[in-house]
Amino acid sequence: MVIDVGRFGSVPRIVAVRLGALLLLAAPPAALGAYYAGTAGAALAALAVALAVLLRDAVQLARLLHWLRWPSRERLPVLHGVWAETLYRSARQLRIWEGRLQREETKLQRFIEALQASPSGVMLIDSSGQIDWCNATAAQQFGLDPQRDLRQHAVHLIRNPEFFAYMAAKRFVEPLLMRRVGSFGTMLLNIQVIPYGEGQKLLLSRDVTQAERTEAMRRDFVANVSHEIKTPLTVIAGFIESMRTLDLTDAERERMLVLMQEQSDRMRSLVEDLLTLAHLEGDPHPPVEETVRMGAMVERLAAEASALSQGRHVVETRVDAGDLRGASAELTSAFSNLVSNAVRYTPAGGRVEISWRVVRRDDGESHAEFSVRDTGIGVAPEHIPRLTERFYRVDRGRSRESGGTGLGLAIVKHVLMRHQAELRVSSRPGQGSTFSARFPAARMVGGDAAD
Repeated sequence: MVIDVGRFGSVPRIVAVRLGALLLLAAPPAALGAYYAGTAGAALAALAVALAVLLRDAVQLARLLHWLRWPSRERLPVLHGVWAETLYRSARQLRIWEGRLQREETKLQRFIEALQASPSGVMLIDSSGQIDWCNATAAQQFGLDPQRDLRQHAVHLIRNPEFFAYMAAKRFVEPLLMRRVGSFGTMLLNIQVIPYGEGQKLLLSRDVTQAERTEAMRRDFVANVSHEIKTPLTVIAGFIESMRTLDLTDAERERMLVLMQEQSDRMRSLVEDLLTLAHLEGDPHPPVEETVRMGAMVERLAAEASALSQGRHVVETRVDAGDLRGASAELTSAFSNLVSNAVRYTPAGGRVEISWRVVRRDDGESHAEFSVRDTGIGVAPEHIPRLTERFYRVDRGRSRESGGTGLGLAIVKHVLMRHQAELRVSSRPGQGSTFSARFPAARMVGGDAAD
């Protein structure tokens, strides 16, 4: 008997093949049984063969089902025939699914790593307000533990009235600016909540503390410049009005002209310092470098200090061998600011020492140092970190009397930064100050080390 299985589907084809196999296996025993024992013997023989085949298929099916319940490409059961084909196709499909799953897991892991590396905080909040996930930045900004605080309500952990009201209002069109005191001090956070899915929310947080500080410095700078220019302009305008409307004597007129000259000089100094500072901050190119003869530099600065002092101070110098590689004009401006500050803030009879020395440490490393030491009024410790800020003054009244613009140390800081140097300040109120510009060994030209 011939069975055409080509027109059947996969399952009918399997059934047809198994029936054909049973008939072929049962035919010889049935023929023998009929020859020796008649119809009953043939039936018994055919039944025995069919039971044996079914038992073998049941064992193979049981093995296949067991593997399908706990599939593993490392432990494949031994099967034959159509069951082996079924196992092969199932294992092949398992490999395809595992590869696809591995690729998706890799993509997800890369996405999570990118979120972890983000400088902005990222937090996922479910429909009930609980935290599903957050990156390390958000955990640091809000003081959370990424593992312990999962499945906790965000408003319970971020205890801030502004944040609670923002989340309760559910009006997320505008971001929230929230101040928070953390382990790294007070920070200002810009928080934006984006709803998505079914009641879920994506919270993005950004630390804008530095941006706010920069904006405040910009506002202060504009206000200070306006104030510094407005004061001499007001004085000059008042004198001009007086000279036009009042009948003044020659002495009075001369006095007003002298005062007007002083105020105009003050404005010119302010504008020159502003232009210098703008050039230093805005020029990305390194300065044109040359060999600066420090011996001649110190002598020139000492002469300037003596002229500014007009004999009211003792000016001393100390110069070691060796010169400095850098931009002569910029270094002269920075050093002159340090010297003029020392003269202005030292009472009459005090001492100002200008020195250049080369220092070699015990570990063999060396550096060069330009320093200005005075016996002046000194600076309290809380003011020292802010001395290089533009227009920062410890005593505004005394600074105006001394003729300073409030930009000198800001210029010094930027010049030294362009020369890979650092400014060090040592001062005590009433006992004087020492301002030192320390240069790396790579900037030194010639000269032996000194103790």
